[in-house]
Amino acid sequence: MKNVIRIGNCSGFYGDRLSAAKEMVEGGPIDVLTGDYLAELTMAILLSQKMQRGEQAGYVGTFLKQLNEIAETCEKKKIKIVSNAGGLNPKSMAEEVKKILDAQGVNLKIAYIDGDDLMPRIDELKNSGEKLTNIDTEVDFFNQDMPALSANAYLGCWGIKKALDLGADIVICPRVTDAAVVMGPAAWKFNWNRNDFDQLAGALAAGHVIECGAQATGGNYSFFKEVPTFKNIGYPIAEINDDGSFFITKHQNTGGLVSKGTVTAQLLYETSTPSYLNPDVVAHFDTLSIEEVEENKVLVKGTKGSPPPKHHKVCMNLAGGYKNTMELIVTGLDIPEKAKIFTEELFDSLGGKEQFDDVNIQLHRTDKIDPKTNEEAMATLKISVKSKDPEVVGRIFSAKVVELGLANYPGWTVQSDIKKSSPFISYWPALLDSKYIDETVYFDELTHQIEIEEHDDVVIEKPQFNIAKTEYTDTKKIEFGRIFGTRSGDKGGCANLGTWAKDSKNYEFLYHYLTIDRLKELLPDLQDYAIERYELPNINALNFYVRGLLENGVSSNDRRDGQAKSLGEYLGAKFIDYPSELLK
Repeated sequence: MKNVIRIGNCSGFYGDRLSAAKEMVEGGPIDVLTGDYLAELTMAILLSQKMQRGEQAGYVGTFLKQLNEIAETCEKKKIKIVSNAGGLNPKSMAEEVKKILDAQGVNLKIAYIDGDDLMPRIDELKNSGEKLTNIDTEVDFFNQDMPALSANAYLGCWGIKKALDLGADIVICPRVTDAAVVMGPAAWKFNWNRNDFDQLAGALAAGHVIECGAQATGGNYSFFKEVPTFKNIGYPIAEINDDGSFFITKHQNTGGLVSKGTVTAQLLYETSTPSYLNPDVVAHFDTLSIEEVEENKVLVKGTKGSPPPKHHKVCMNLAGGYKNTMELIVTGLDIPEKAKIFTEELFDSLGGKEQFDDVNIQLHRTDKIDPKTNEEAMATLKISVKSKDPEVVGRIFSAKVVELGLANYPGWTVQSDIKKSSPFISYWPALLDSKYIDETVYFDELTHQIEIEEHDDVVIEKPQFNIAKTEYTDTKKIEFGRIFGTRSGDKGGCANLGTWAKDSKNYEFLYHYLTIDRLKELLPDLQDYAIERYELPNINALNFYVRGLLENGVSSNDRRDGQAKSLGEYLGAKFIDYPSELLK
């Protein structure tokens, strides 16, 4: 169809289902295959690979395995491939891609993009007055002592569009925004201009929905009982129109579910304000509408866009130091007292807590009253320590834990081995004036510089809504998740928790009931965190942004759920007083 481009996504993270690429190109018609492999944690993993294996490493190797299976089919069906699997080394990945194509005799043209890597320019940026201030903590990078290991700007979609304009069949991207791999092909198909903000905002929303693969098609869905089957779950396809509206669907004869709920959940995922900032456009998610048009097909339209901010976001990974963690089982009666005498004796034998940069002690109360099994009587004591000195948190720490095995609380049981310390990476999100971005497309042995337009600072005004409140007298206790859907995730050191109602009447209750104070009452372990609430009445949703919950990012925090994936389900398990009338 002339005015539609069908873009399918086969990967939502590094480690996603390998067979999905082949299933997408063989399972039905698509014009472009995308893969999103990068996250803050993935960049840390690729950095580790590059440090261990040398300068030729640092890309997502599993993409090459997928390409080996689909190259001939993509050539035959004229399917373009756009992927951010280039990671920290798009040039080397492009070279490996060419080897695969040559070995198969496949004539697909390759382009790759770079310009995201800021490490060679750190001193230049410092001398120019850039501060690379941490978005979450407001600390200037140059005023702290952790050295940078990597620094990558999130590039936009115009380099991808340029590569496709030049005739590329495969575009290998570095650190681009998650939605850019969808926005670029849409801008290429319809030849959008940089000021086509509504169209770009629609494509951004489409990219955001499908970027996490099967999360848009029933995966990780709160109302999982609505999903007919998780067997052979289909991956998402965005059918984007020239006006920026789009359908979300999946191939026929696949498992999973595409519904208004699954799309709503994914729109809320890993967001803060409904004004979604991107280097190409600001998309206003509080303006769009979602409508089920047929089975497993949902229409999203009306997304408004406005000019992008004057900054590009930067993902920095810093050498945070070293850490060690030991876990013990504490069983039976008086568990807090047992944990207390153990930790006091442990740190006394180590010379005090003061020698560590950070000490984190967590007692996970999974024990039950009148337990029916030995396991039901158990709690877990988790002790984590950090230091710039690897010896301070090394084997001596682990050994001191074990030394107390016969000399402390009754039932002492350790779950961890004596081990040395391990380095950890601290995530540092920052902003960089876009004028310093130097993006280049490489194609047919020629280089093409991408113009970066300068914009004014974006001021996000929080809209005010006036939603009438109905008073109910008769209520019934019911779990929150029986009524409302939730979806949560990580945003660097912060977390988001989105929740939505299935209709406007239930949303009216949710809107007035779930205040920030009520959320902290339901989830008391969030009491000490700053939380922001954002309203999206257009999709009957609320979004909560919890600052600092994940410390300095996924790779450095000590939470059992370091990516806050389960935070929404935690809320869903809480009992609330719900109007009996609405339950009917």
